[in-house]
Amino acid sequence: MEVVAGEVDSEEKKKVMVAIDETEDSYYALMWVLDNLHESLLTRPLLIFMTEPPPNYNVLASTLSSARLYSNVSPIQYFVNNIKEKEKKVVLGLLEKAKSICTSRGMRAETVAEVGDPKVAICNAVDKHNISLLVLAGQSNGRIKGYGLLHNLN
Repeated sequence: MEVVAGEVDSEEKKKVMVAIDETEDSYYALMWVLDNLHESLLTRPLLIFMTEPPPNYNVLASTLSSARLYSNVSPIQYFVNNIKEKEKKVVLGLLEKAKSICTSRGMRAETVAEVGDPKVAICNAVDKHNISLLVLAGQSNGRIKGYGLLHNLN
């Protein structure tokens, strides 16, 4: 089989992104990428993407409804900041773990985290980073499940 120069160039330009969340299925998706796309990832780093969901203010307001009525200082902002901080630590920890898995297999990886709805954030990241191949977990029950369900409806 003859190799055409244009095919090599297009192969080198392919960018792969795997979107992960906190589920085991995301781990399997990452491992699948590392096992099956090893050669195409030699020229470019793998982009590992994760979303950090915005806090749900309605849940906090409903659980603290009576406290809000009788307290002159609202604890909601304190709880929101706490939740944001913990979510950020979880996201950064998972991204660091995924990056270390890639490093242990001799692959270069870049990590990106964004706050927002996974459906929108993943689409924006694909456009922003000119991704050629997006890998999502198939049976995920985590944050990115909603994206897969909505994408299949469209």
